[in-house]
Amino acid sequence: MPHLDDAYSLARWLTGNATDAEDVVQDACLRALASLESAEVAHPRAWLMAITRNAAFTWLAKNRPRDLVLAGGAEDAEIYDGASPHCDEPSPESALIEAADRSSVEAAIAALPLPFREALVMREVNGLSYREIADATGAPIGTVMSRLARARALLIDRLGRGSL
Repeated sequence: MPHLDDAYSLARWLTGNATDAEDVVQDACLRALASLESAEVAHPRAWLMAITRNAAFTWLAKNRPRDLVLAGGAEDAEIYDGASPHCDEPSPESALIEAADRSSVEAAIAALPLPFREALVMREVNGLSYREIADATGAPIGTVMSRLARARALLIDRLGRGSL
């Protein structure tokens, strides 16, 4: 249960839809529960992320055509408010600028190729270590580092150009 929000966040970014993400997380939880007794779980968070990732790919294979390029559906993305709590309300202008910036970043992340997007979301949104991402994806740690570097470079390029 403590990692359920992280699982949902990953599923949300992989499927591009909140409702589909709920279905994926439900399936992942059922899979995790079924294998809990037989599995040796050294890192529960990475273990659940791997199950969620596999459940998402299974769901995508069943429900989305292969030639469909996943864009992530940024218009449905959850709004993350990482600001520290202040008594002062932001001005309407600063709130509008913040929403536009957030929307640009979400759209840029959603436009990333799936392997880059999943690595970036696992690292930057879910806070997994490189080792945990490698365990969850089954990729070597060097590949994880490379994907993160490429994802960050693509984001910088897209956000720097302003062409989303």
